[in-house]
Amino acid sequence: GRVQLKVLDNGSGIPEEIKESIFIPFFSTKKTGSGIGLSLSKQIMTLHKGKIQLKSEPGTGTEFTLQF
Repeated sequence: GRVQLKVLDNGSGIPEEIKESIFIPFFSTKKTGSGIGLSLSKQIMTLHKGKIQLKSEPGTGTEFTLQF
């Protein structure tokens, strides 16, 4: 079996047009963001044969699922 860890919020969500870009190194929508966090997270999960998945709807929040 696999272990799942879900992290979710009730924020503004991630717009559809940038969902494919959020795991790209150095991609950020913030002036002060480095764009390294999600990219590094995905690389670490992949190295450990895990997965990171995203579910997000504008106005309802975002859910990241990490599968180990």
